Amino acid sequence: MPTVTLSAKIYNDDQLKLVEEHLKSSLKGLKVKIEKIQATTRGWIQLTFSGEDEKVALNYLENTIGLCPTHAGNLTRFSTVRGYIIGLCKSEDQLQLDIGLTTPKMIGVAISLQHLQAQLADGRKIALRKIAELYGFCENMPLTAKIIHLHRERIEAALAENQLKLYKRWAKSLLDRLIVLGATQQEIKTALKNARCQNDTIIIEQLGLFEHAIICKLGTDAVGLIPKVGKKLTTVTLSVFSPRRILELLPDIIR
Repeated sequence: MPTVTLSAKIYNDDQLKLVEEHLKSSLKGLKVKIEKIQATTRGWIQLTFSGEDEKVALNYLENTIGLCPTHAGNLTRFSTVRGYIIGLCKSEDQLQLDIGLTTPKMIGVAISLQHLQAQLADGRKIALRKIAELYGFCENMPLTAKIIHLHRERIEAALAENQLKLYKRWAKSLLDRLIVLGATQQEIKTALKNARCQNDTIIIEQLGLFEHAIICKLGTDAVGLIPKVGKKLTTVTLSVFSPRRILELLPDIIR
């Protein structure tokens, strides 16, 4: 009867029921029963299940949602991990990620400003606050990272290649994206409809179970949607990814 921590967080207690319904639907047809589902103090989803198809279910969850390493011993150099930004305003020289490590103690993963400058700012000495502004970094933003150094008291990482490819694709599209953290896709669709912003957007791109990016039509400024959408989704976090602002400062970033 395995207990695993999914690489996904909830933002309120009501979302745990939605996750359970989603998992039951996804695992339908397998001989598996969800025994328990709960959230950790940091919002990670923990799942206990049993049945003949435990291994199949485990592989499915690992490949579709991802599993937290939980124990530092499960990490190796160059491991790829999914994490969430924490404490964004607490440091000027590194970005902290929570990747769900709890044993032997809660340890965060640090991405140095130097690595972010090399990967996202074409090597220019741009402040962390500016990089965060350009790429829409905010608390609970999901990111994929690659472990580069393992120390007893700290873990160092850089952004993973697939994360960099995502940002390059976003920048090349020249389309603004309004990032929404803490809502389901259906809640976002309803909010856009009620805010009468449907004609300003193209599609909603999924970043995680409760994290999405609304792709704006060419010429639509995502910043302008914040007050409209924010009134309909009062408990979410909104940020903006603007190719125009990135390319004005870093014109060679998409080459």
